Amino acid sequence: MQRAAAPPPVYYSAPSPPEPPVQRGRLWRVLGWMSIALSVVLVGGSLTAYGFWRRLDGQIHREKVDDKLGTNRPAKLNDSINILLMGSDSRQGANAQYGTELGERSDTTVLLHISPGGAGAIGISFPRDSMVQMPTCKKSGGATVPAQFGMINAAFSNAGPACTWRTIESLTKIHIDHFVEVDFAGFKQVVDALGGVEICVPRPINDPKAELHLKAGKQTVRGAEALGYVRTRYVLGDGSDLARIKRQQAFMASVVKKATDKGMLTDPGRTYNFLSAATKAIKADDKLTLSVMEKLASGLKGMSAGKVRFVTVPTMAYPKDKNRVQFNQALAEPLFQAIREDNTPPEPAPAPVPAQQKVQPVPPSQVRIGVFNGTAEHGLAQRTADSLSERGFKVVKVGTVKPAAKTRILYGKGAEAQAARAAIALPGHPPAPWAKAKPGYVYLIIGKDGAKLSGGGPAVPKVAGEIRADRDVCSQA
Repeated sequence: MQRAAAPPPVYYSAPSPPEPPVQRGRLWRVLGWMSIALSVVLVGGSLTAYGFWRRLDGQIHREKVDDKLGTNRPAKLNDSINILLMGSDSRQGANAQYGTELGERSDTTVLLHISPGGAGAIGISFPRDSMVQMPTCKKSGGATVPAQFGMINAAFSNAGPACTWRTIESLTKIHIDHFVEVDFAGFKQVVDALGGVEICVPRPINDPKAELHLKAGKQTVRGAEALGYVRTRYVLGDGSDLARIKRQQAFMASVVKKATDKGMLTDPGRTYNFLSAATKAIKADDKLTLSVMEKLASGLKGMSAGKVRFVTVPTMAYPKDKNRVQFNQALAEPLFQAIREDNTPPEPAPAPVPAQQKVQPVPPSQVRIGVFNGTAEHGLAQRTADSLSERGFKVVKVGTVKPAAKTRILYGKGAEAQAARAAIALPGHPPAPWAKAKPGYVYLIIGKDGAKLSGGGPAVPKVAGEIRADRDVCSQA
C-alpha cells in the first residue's frame, strides 16, 4: 500500500495519528459467500466455552481426499494451519433456482493461513483466470485426469476439491491441511443468522432482474438482497469483473467484521445460530474432525477482525491472451515463502520482573508508539509499523530521521511500562528515557542494526490491493 511521505518528525511535539491507508491496485477475486467459510473458522473460536461443537459437527458434509492427493506433497514445516476455501457454483439441489448449468466450477480459490497460536490470519486469493500448470488428478470414480496447462479454476471442474488442493500445493509448495467448500444454498440463511451484513453503495440501485433495490450509502442487507448484491454485475461499477471483485471483497470483510464482533461472540445463542447455518452450507475433508475443530477453535480465541487481512497472488499479463493473467513469480515467491516458513508465535509473555525493577510491561494495546527510519532502506519504518500494528500496538506516527547507527527505544515521562512492552517485541534494544519525548509516548528509532521483531520466519510482505476486515465498509466500497 502506498502512503504519502511523512515529513521529518519533531520529537518535542505530540505525534499525530496516521492517515487511513488508501486502497490501491488489483483486488483479489473472491465471491461473497466465501466469507461464510472464513467466518465459520474464525467465529468457531468462541464456542469452546459453550460446548456446542458436537451438535454442529454432524451438520458438515465430509469428503475423503487423502487417496487423491498423492505422496509427493510439500512438507509441513510448522504449527500454522492452512485451509483451502473454495466457492462452488453448483446448480444441484437447492441451488437449482439460480440456473440450470451442468457440472460445477470453482469461481473462487482462497488459501486461509492461520499463524501459529492464532497470532493472525491471511487469506490469499488465486485469480480464476490465472494460467497455470496443473498436475495429474484422480476423480472420485477412479478415472485419471492428465496434467495440463490452463486456467486455475479448471482444476475443480476436472476432479473436484482434491485436484484444486494438489494444484495449489504444486504451485506454492505450501502444505495444505484441510479444505472447505461453500455453495449458494446456505448463503441467505447464514447472512440472516448474522442479522444482516453492512454494505455501502455509491448511488441508489434499482435492478429488477436481480431483484435488487438499494438506497445510496451505508445500509444493512439480508437474505435474497445480500445474494443479489454479491452476484449483480452491471448495475454497480462499470460492468467489469474487477469492479465486481472490489464490491465482493468489501462484503467479505464486512461479514468477518460482523461475525467477530464482541456482541456476537459473547452471545451463545447468536453464535450457535450463525454456525449452525454455516455448517449446513459447507463441505470439508474428512480429516477436519471434531477434535481438530476444537483445537483450532481454542487457538483462535481472541482473534479479532483487525488481525485478518486479505491479499491476492501478484499477477502479470499473460502474453498469449489479454483476458488472462499469470503469476508474477518475482513478487509471488516471497509471499509463498513467508507462508511456508511462518513460525511466528503469539506475543511472548513478559519476562519475570527483577526485584529491583518496578516496571511491569503493559499489553501492546496500551502502547502508543512512533516508528522512525534512520536508515537508507526505503519503506522500513512502514513495514515495521505494520508488523507492530498486527501485534496490537497503537502506532501513532511513521516517519524518517537523520541516519542512526543504532536502533533505540526511547520513551517519555510515564511510559516506562509501555517501553518495556516494546522491548519485548523488539529484543536487543533496552529502552531509555528521553527528556524531549511527549509524556506517555514511545519512540522507535531504527538504526543500521535493524529492528527485528521477536519470532521466527520471514515477515509476510505487503501486497497491492490488501484489505483488512476491521476497515469501514464505505472506505472499501
